[in-house]
Amino acid sequence: MQQAPVVNVRDDDNDEIDLLGLFGTLIDHKGLIAAVTGAFMVAGVAFAVLATPVFQANALLQVEAKKNDLLGFSDVSSMLGKESPSATEIELIKSRAVIGKTVDNLKLDIVIQPMYFPVVGEFLARRFQNKNPGEIADPSLGLNSFAWGGESLKIFKLDLPDSQLGKKLTLTAGENGHYTLVDEDDNVLAASQAGQLFEQNGIAFQIEEMHANPGTRFRIIRNSRLTSILDYQEDLDVSERGKESGIIGLALESTDPNQAIKTLNEIAAIYVRQNVERTSAEAAQSLAFLKEQLPVVKKDLEKAGNALNAYQTRSKSVDITLETKAILDQIVGLDTSISELKLQQAEMDRKFTRQHPAYRALLTQIGELSSKQKSLASKVEGLPSTQQELLNLTRDVEVGTAIYTQLLNKSQELDVMRAGTVGNVRLIDTADVNFLKPVKPKKALIVLIATILGAFLAVALVLVRKALNRGLESPEAIEQLGLPVYASIPYSILQKSEEDKVSRGRGRSAGSTLLAISHPTDLAIEALRSLRTSLHFAMHEADNNRLMISGPSPQVGKTFVSVNLAVVIAQTGLRVLLIDVDMRKGYLHKVLGVSSDNGLSDILARRCDAATAIHKTGIDNFDFVSRGQIPPNPSELLMHANFSALLEQASKQYDLVILDTPPLLAVTDAAIVGRLSGTNLIVTRYGLNPAKEIELTVRRFSQNGVAIKGAIFNGVEKKASNKYGYSDYGYYHYDYASDKS
Repeated sequence: MQQAPVVNVRDDDNDEIDLLGLFGTLIDHKGLIAAVTGAFMVAGVAFAVLATPVFQANALLQVEAKKNDLLGFSDVSSMLGKESPSATEIELIKSRAVIGKTVDNLKLDIVIQPMYFPVVGEFLARRFQNKNPGEIADPSLGLNSFAWGGESLKIFKLDLPDSQLGKKLTLTAGENGHYTLVDEDDNVLAASQAGQLFEQNGIAFQIEEMHANPGTRFRIIRNSRLTSILDYQEDLDVSERGKESGIIGLALESTDPNQAIKTLNEIAAIYVRQNVERTSAEAAQSLAFLKEQLPVVKKDLEKAGNALNAYQTRSKSVDITLETKAILDQIVGLDTSISELKLQQAEMDRKFTRQHPAYRALLTQIGELSSKQKSLASKVEGLPSTQQELLNLTRDVEVGTAIYTQLLNKSQELDVMRAGTVGNVRLIDTADVNFLKPVKPKKALIVLIATILGAFLAVALVLVRKALNRGLESPEAIEQLGLPVYASIPYSILQKSEEDKVSRGRGRSAGSTLLAISHPTDLAIEALRSLRTSLHFAMHEADNNRLMISGPSPQVGKTFVSVNLAVVIAQTGLRVLLIDVDMRKGYLHKVLGVSSDNGLSDILARRCDAATAIHKTGIDNFDFVSRGQIPPNPSELLMHANFSALLEQASKQYDLVILDTPPLLAVTDAAIVGRLSGTNLIVTRYGLNPAKEIELTVRRFSQNGVAIKGAIFNGVEKKASNKYGYSDYGYYHYDYASDKS
């Protein structure tokens, strides 16, 4: 037998990314991309509509810089350029002292959620309008176990064992305020009536108020105190409005706007109250310190006054000169300032370390005043001894008097401040919520993101399918395997309809019309006419007039090619016999509308003769042999001499004998038939058969001594991604008229 000609087609684009091809692939699957994108967009719209809205409560606080301490500490520290006090106050607001107190006061560690109908239940409940206070929506469709709108539950007390903390409990409302509380394992934890305290087995439970239809269920979770505090610390947004403005904004998001308002107002109130208490405590500490110093200063003042009086008595009322008076005033001023600073130093020892910048600045100021004091001491030494003594005694009295008076005044001021402390924080705006504009979900953004995500996934799906589909999509790729392509048969919608029937297992109904008869101008039939011309020249060198048509795998369309090729050849006046050699699953008898009785298997088993098995199809010059009864040993029957004898007889009676065989990679029948045929073709399907599968088919035939003449490329689809195409009559075919060698 002749070996199949080898045609090498060079492909220069193998190592390049074909961007136009990828773009064409997207265009080819625009319907899928649009459908997936649309589905995601619809899902985004549904989510945006059904999602529970989240509201944001906002409040505003003002933190003023602390006024100068009555002992003068702020005056010293102000020289160091202290940062805005807001940073410290923000951390105090989010402290466990503030948040924890809020959790305790509002029982925020108890989470209550009515159980709604899945997906749409909460949406419907939000749409329920209370015409009368306390009105509850009627259960829909008799589903009274779900909440449908207007339900409420307030718990006064809920104490649970540690093992039940954080777990989901279910409360079912009963008649007349009765209820049942069960755990995750449906064990009853409590059963009582609203308003009554239930205490048993370490559980203390009391409902303050409950409005619900009998049977309605609530989900209850009792979190640990620390867990609730940490959750609210994370949810609470505290920030300064403007750099060093002292204006602090508080924001809290929640699906329950009223609860968010109450929580934020409680946090602000507790923080302001603690700020006042802290300021009052500082004033009380400073007052206690001054009261400790007043007796000491008073005693020193009395001692200095007695010494001055005694000296004046001994010196018979010596007066101070004008020069001494001037020096005295300077010394008194310096001594008073130094005494005040040392008093601040004593108080600072309780608050700061010696390395603190404010403490070190205070020491620097004391050192500067001490230096001035030493310079005045040299002037005092130039005075007469009596003036020096009188100056020293007078200085002690005046300095002591000034210090004592100042301490006494500050003590009275601190006492007043302690009694009426205001603090340096005030609430500017109480918490409020814009009920008409929830902050979440951002519907437009969700729909946009869902649409973009859907488009991205659709494109990715198309490209991944393209990458995973190794089926060949061009005749050039088949010819690179050394297998000439005799014809490329365009995809036919009618052919698709017939294939769908087969894939759904319904087969073909008797009397189905052939495409070559019903639509003779279809592009697929025109391609078969081109194949008829190519075969006319190719079979001149064949050993006999038998044409075997097989394929690598099922669903390639070899039966479609066989029967319609037989029709177009018969229309030229040649006598054609089509034999269904697929004795396992052949269905040519259904296509032609004849019975499968008295077929090939019956001839080979000698249940009938050839004349009885050959059926007229109603088409001139076209006869047909069905598969016959399904035998248990098709391969053995084909290897019997009866089959060879049948083919010899048929070759004498007909101009062309077409043998439709099963796929080679499924069974070996085609290899047996191929040895008895002068011309052998295989049908490959566009996008279905990969190169390795075609190579394996050719190699299997070759191993059995069967030469494959060429391939028929079936089901070619017109796609934007194809590097070739067909329009009208521009389909691909191999021209053997110019290449018969």
